[in-house]
Amino acid sequence: MGVDIKFSQSYYWLNSWIMANIIQLATQDFCDRFVDYRMDPGRRLYDQMVMAARCGVANIAEGSARHSTSIETEMRLLDVARASFDELQGDVFNFLLRKKADVWAIGNMDRETIWQMRLDSPDYSNSYLHDAAKHILTQKGKFDRWLENDNPEIAANALLVLCIRENKMLQSQIRGQLEGFRRMGGFTENMTAERLEARKAQSSKAGAPACPKCGKPMLKRMQKKGHMQGREFWGCSNYPECNGIRPIDKPE
Repeated sequence: MGVDIKFSQSYYWLNSWIMANIIQLATQDFCDRFVDYRMDPGRRLYDQMVMAARCGVANIAEGSARHSTSIETEMRLLDVARASFDELQGDVFNFLLRKKADVWAIGNMDRETIWQMRLDSPDYSNSYLHDAAKHILTQKGKFDRWLENDNPEIAANALLVLCIRENKMLQSQIRGQLEGFRRMGGFTENMTAERLEARKAQSSKAGAPACPKCGKPMLKRMQKKGHMQGREFWGCSNYPECNGIRPIDKPE
């Protein structure tokens, strides 16, 4: 597989990024309405919750934008996003504890409805920023009867369920990236493969000899250690599968 530099804002099409934006908007609204001075006199909880949601969105975007050049970085940033939503989930859970409110159990009708609600697939035109904004608000509207409810316990429980859903989505996304890395390698591996192919083509044009073992074209290599360190020789382009070598004839 060769190196392929893809569109860096392809995350606009990711359901995990869309759900993260829904959670960010819901968190901002929740904090504006329910995290008041009596609960949070220094506004630290407000800032922490809003920033956790914001960091989740930002790290999904930044990680996915790095997909073409570093799958490792992408996975790390997606995991940071997952940790941000875990932090937000903890704050919402604590809010419910402070209220001595009921935390919805598995099987609760509202919880199951929110858990099963599917997001529509994005269908953007060339004006993808305009379309993405409309799409996110439309998808958020599916959850608004819970998220925008005047009862803080309902709004908090709905936000809690969405945080858990987002965590599962990111976990699946990271697992998929890891599997892709195992099958196809990352940017560094593919850059090495691209360079090897270019060297093979150059050697072929330069009249490089065929490998005496497997017949494939050979590449100029340099001995890196030993008493012959620095000496050039022909090495098989299929190394390490084939270790055929030839000496380079010195011009008379």
